Amino acid sequence: MAGAGGRAAASATSESYTGRGSSTAGVGGRAEHTPRYTLGLLQTPHSSESAGGSSGGGARPGGSSGEGLAASRAAGNSAVKPSVSERGESYFGDKSSCVENANALNLTSSSSLRGLNSTCVGKTPLSSGRSGCRSHTPLMGYSVTSSSAVSAHTVASVIVAVVEGRGLARGEVGMASIDLKNPEMILSQFADNTTYAKVITKLKILTPLEIIMSNTACDAGNTTKLFSLITEHFKNVTFTTVQRKYFNETKGLEYIEQLCASEFSTIFMEVQSKYYCLAAAAALLKYVEFIQNAVYAPKSLKVRFQGSEKTAMIDSSSAQNLELVLNSRDSRNGHTLLGVLNYTKTPGGSRRLRSNILEPLVDAETINTRLDCVQELLQDEELFFGLQGVISKFLDTEQLLSVLVQIPKQDTVKTAESKITNLIYLKHTLELVEPLKAALRSCNTQLLKAYYNSLEDTRFGIILEKITSVINDDTRYTKGCLSMRTQKCYAVKPNVNEFLDIARRTYTEIVDDIAGMITQLAEKYSLPMKTSFSSARGFFIQMNADCSTLPNGQLPSEFTKITKMKNTYSFTSADLIKMNERCQESLREIYHMTYLIVCKLLNEIYEHIHCLYKLSDIVSMLDMLLSFAHACTLSDYGPNMSGKSTYLKQIALCQIMAQIGSYVPAEYCSFRIAEQIFTRIGMDDDIETNASTFMKEMKEITYIIQNANDKSLIIIDELGRGTSAEEGIGICYAACEYLLNLKAFTLFATHFLELCHIDALYPNVENYHFEVQHVRSSAGNKEKIAYTYTLSKGYTEEKNYGIKAAEVSSLPSSIILDAKEITSHIAKQILHRQKSTPEMMKQRAAYQLAMRLVQTARNSRLDPDSLRVYLKALKKKYEASCPTPRKNDELQ
Repeated sequence: MAGAGGRAAASATSESYTGRGSSTAGVGGRAEHTPRYTLGLLQTPHSSESAGGSSGGGARPGGSSGEGLAASRAAGNSAVKPSVSERGESYFGDKSSCVENANALNLTSSSSLRGLNSTCVGKTPLSSGRSGCRSHTPLMGYSVTSSSAVSAHTVASVIVAVVEGRGLARGEVGMASIDLKNPEMILSQFADNTTYAKVITKLKILTPLEIIMSNTACDAGNTTKLFSLITEHFKNVTFTTVQRKYFNETKGLEYIEQLCASEFSTIFMEVQSKYYCLAAAAALLKYVEFIQNAVYAPKSLKVRFQGSEKTAMIDSSSAQNLELVLNSRDSRNGHTLLGVLNYTKTPGGSRRLRSNILEPLVDAETINTRLDCVQELLQDEELFFGLQGVISKFLDTEQLLSVLVQIPKQDTVKTAESKITNLIYLKHTLELVEPLKAALRSCNTQLLKAYYNSLEDTRFGIILEKITSVINDDTRYTKGCLSMRTQKCYAVKPNVNEFLDIARRTYTEIVDDIAGMITQLAEKYSLPMKTSFSSARGFFIQMNADCSTLPNGQLPSEFTKITKMKNTYSFTSADLIKMNERCQESLREIYHMTYLIVCKLLNEIYEHIHCLYKLSDIVSMLDMLLSFAHACTLSDYGPNMSGKSTYLKQIALCQIMAQIGSYVPAEYCSFRIAEQIFTRIGMDDDIETNASTFMKEMKEITYIIQNANDKSLIIIDELGRGTSAEEGIGICYAACEYLLNLKAFTLFATHFLELCHIDALYPNVENYHFEVQHVRSSAGNKEKIAYTYTLSKGYTEEKNYGIKAAEVSSLPSSIILDAKEITSHIAKQILHRQKSTPEMMKQRAAYQLAMRLVQTARNSRLDPDSLRVYLKALKKKYEASCPTPRKNDELQ
């Protein structure tokens, strides 16, 4: 393995670019108190009643006075409607809502949008009955785990808004995305070509749950190319169109100013001229508020601009060829680069690793900083295991932060329960800050020291102190629904609220009565009954017994809802059902009173909560770096060299690993940073000569040629095998010459030996081949080919490789003998045609010399002495290539 010398040899310039409130009118025009800050993002339960009246000057959704917030979402052939706010306005503190009026937003949605006539329709009024509405948000009930989340990114939770300029600005694209599990909005704006490669690549990386575009992009008979390409590439993603007026850059800038946390406020000056990404942000925030039935608290969002200059671009085809995050043969198989490197312990670390693999860094300084950290983690076992032990205890910090900064528009029992749960998660997270600091205290590298200094932020201590003043010290995150329910019930310290203490005593008595009743039933029937609990059933009775031990093989008649799995019976009784209802009623009282205390506490700590952005970033980065170090201890990454395709894949994977700051092989200590990585890897089906294979090849090579530049890494394997040999050679030769003039670093594998002679014309070409050896069989009458898996300079001298490979197979010897005879005959004919006269040889040598001289004049950076030596060598080679005149020629 490489040590600290594992360095990027070049640096690349990178650009770093880095909100609402009003009081709310209640349903039916009845004024309600302004909602206090609430913790937890939950979908508001939908009332089956329709409410009339106005709200905030706009028509009430579902009422008779207006069309309401309209949406139709096609899932298969049926249309369903997303949920809508019970209130007409949004709550954003002291500033105006982004909802001008409640009947303004008109949506059209489809999971694939293949038939535009049936999906891209006008306004679809929401009916007042909401029974058919589906819950859109994946954050219902908010649950996190501390286990390594390999599948953390399998459930899509990102919503993306895309808008393109019109007229002369066509091709200028703005994007805004937000993860429903992470309160971070990412803005992008860039110029794309007619293939929209950058847009498709960015969307593939985001793996969106839903894509939003303007309704003008799919006007009947005037569908834009961008719209068509996105719907073609993302057939399984929900697609929604909104009115063009909501893509408003002025509103977008206002929202960012209102919502962006103070730590990231520099974004305001940096994006104020990025009109398209601001327009996308406006539509996105409006739509998220609509589907979530919740708004972001003022000054709570992390907003950043992600320019394409900061990371390398790997198109989706190359990512698939290289199996970066998805195995091409079996999507459930973990044999991918992500699978090899992923030893993360948190969902945030896993998400960061995936993002880095798909978008490697191009800044050499950042890469080297990461490599230094990985080296220190490998050299200091105490640091490695200390950090790993603490990191593994963190929950999904990003998701926790997401629910902390969003305000549900209506308070419910579930909302209250979620707030209490999240406060316990917050306490658990903050209690890990000091152990994390202790683990980092003795670190030496610059980045780890910076993380240690960041953790000394006093806000962590202030928040924890305020929480522990109200919440019991022994209240903590635990696994198990009953255990967690107990933690929530007794979270608040005694004597804070007298009525809460009484309600908790009542709850305790009911639980004790349940346990006592089940004990009495067990004694009554002489059966091994025990008390069990599930979130769905509440308390119930469970028993392990063989059917033969029961009277008549059945349970007593007073027991109901009996289920059996093997020898385990689960059941309840009428009395137990009543006691569960009493228990639930008592629990609702506890949650309500605890909720009021928690809300007051959150109001006090909210101004300090943004330090969690810093903590979330530190935890996910440390988790990824630990994963790199862990992967290094298990493998030294030597090339597996099973063939040229594997070798080519390996080069691309090593490049990506180097650019994300993972450890790299010793031979990769100095590497050239690639801003784009393109691959065209030969597959087994490429051997078939048919039109579809040939067209696939042409599309892939066209895409590479249109998008590559001198900072690209290009890997092409077996181009031109879908057509005849003559055409294949011609296409390969022309493509090679184009790429040579482009000056992109290219590896081009081929079986066309004629292509190898291109090095005679271009000094920036080198030939390599895999060596093979000829081994006699033990009988001594047959010769076999042995693959050495050794790469050697120069092109191969191996003749009749195909026939020798056929000899190893089980082909009949008569066919092989005929093949040898026919091959020999054809070779003699070709040799006869290729016999050169002395004049032709001289012309060829002169042409090759001229090409070398032109190339030298254009590209040479040699000093005068070195240039003189090179030119003398060219002269010597030219003279050697010219035929020596015969005496008869001289006499004539």
